[in-house]
Amino acid sequence: MSIFDDRAAEVLQSLPYLLQGLGVTISVTLLALLLGGLIGLMGALARVYGAAPLRAAAAAYSRTIRSLPLLVILFFLYFLGSDIYEMSVFTSMVLALGIHTSAYQEGIFRAGIQSIERGQSEAAAAIGMTPFQNFFTIVLPQALRRCIPYWGNEAAIVLKDSSLAYVLGLTELMRRGQYVISRTHQAFLTYLIIGLIYLILTLVLTRGLSYMEKRVKIPG
Repeated sequence: MSIFDDRAAEVLQSLPYLLQGLGVTISVTLLALLLGGLIGLMGALARVYGAAPLRAAAAAYSRTIRSLPLLVILFFLYFLGSDIYEMSVFTSMVLALGIHTSAYQEGIFRAGIQSIERGQSEAAAAIGMTPFQNFFTIVLPQALRRCIPYWGNEAAIVLKDSSLAYVLGLTELMRRGQYVISRTHQAFLTYLIIGLIYLILTLVLTRGLSYMEKRVKIPG
């Protein structure tokens, strides 16, 4: 029993070491969300306002990415990057996760844009606003507000998916957990602590976005 207690104490003492991986986890998540958001928004614009060939290309991209497991995209980018030039695991993970989430964010942004009533655009045109002005001052701000709850769910998924970086050796939270397990042989307790950390991160993220949604809520 004392051996178990000693190993459990060692796991708890490793908590600061585990938490050092949070910086990597959060960085991967935020950069992937940003990249995916930019690609997703461009895809949404192409599917809503683009010409037929552009709409078809954007739709094909979205369907293709949605059909591929994230791990396949990660391995493809990592080994392709290794063949062409020396791409780091961190860069590969950000690109893979960003590309993967972009297909889902495209659907979120497209639904948000299409939810804005046509009458608002017609009224904007009637007072002399250009389509560019109409989109960036009327359509996009409202669409982004309406996307917040759905984007929040996607952000939580991206946060959890970032744990797949451990398969390529990136020393984020999960990888550090494996090092702790190899030293203490306490897999259950280590994964329990890691699970609690992810739970706290997800709750903070979703609560923060829920608060933001209430602050910027618009009717409709």
